[in-house]
Parts: sequence; C-alpha cells; structure tokens
Amino acid sequence: MQPLSNTHFQIMNSIIKDIQDDLKEAKVLPSFSSGDTITVYYEIKEGSKTRTQFFKGIVLQRRGEDATETFTIRKMSGNIGVERIFPVNSPSLQKIELNKKGKVRRSRIFYFRNLTGKKAKIKEKRV
Repeated sequence: MQPLSNTHFQIMNSIIKDIQDDLKEAKVLPSFSSGDTITVYYEIKEGSKTRTQFFKGIVLQRRGEDATETFTIRKMSGNIGVERIFPVNSPSLQKIELNKKGKVRRSRIFYFRNLTGKKAKIKEKRV
C-alpha cells in the first residue's frame, strides 16, 4: 500500500471543508476575543422540555477554525472557578452578548486561572 501524497491530503481537506460548510448554519455573532466578558445564551433540553440558560464570564481562549471553532469561558461561582467550552457552530447556542472588551496581550490567557483579588481584574479597552 502506497502512502498518500501531499496532493491527496489537499483534495481530502477541500472535500471535508465543503461538507462542513454545507452543514454549518450561518449565525451572526459579535466579534470577541480573549479577555472579553461575554454572556452566552444556550438551550438545555430536559426530557421533552427546553429552556434557555446563560453563562457569563471571561473568554480565556478561542481556538479552531470554521466548523471546529470553540471558545472557553471562565466564571467564578463563589470561590470556585468554572470553565466551559462552547462550539461556535453549536445548534444549542442561541446568542452571544458582548458585555466588556478586555485589554490583554495574549490570545490565550490561562495565567488568569492563578490570579486572585485585584490582580484578577482585566482593564477595559477603550473603543
């Protein structure tokens, strides 16, 4: 069996990209990045009932591209930090609300997990 050449990989990637583009719904989301405070409204199904729940926190990272793009949000619930990963193209995602633009230097702010008190504040970006 021969190994796949570089052109085979390019053809396969273009086919996968076409299929993913056909499956994804066009959602209008605000532009946000790491350090921003956002509220995510998502749908939860419990048996036959559905309800909308929100998750408000700071964006730690945004990763992936197109159909596989995800973002991680962190919020404090009491003294415990809670992180949640949301896929951008999830059908359960109803809307994203941008609350504050944060001023950070990195695209992934995992150091934010270890900060407490005043050090855990992120400066707001002037628009």
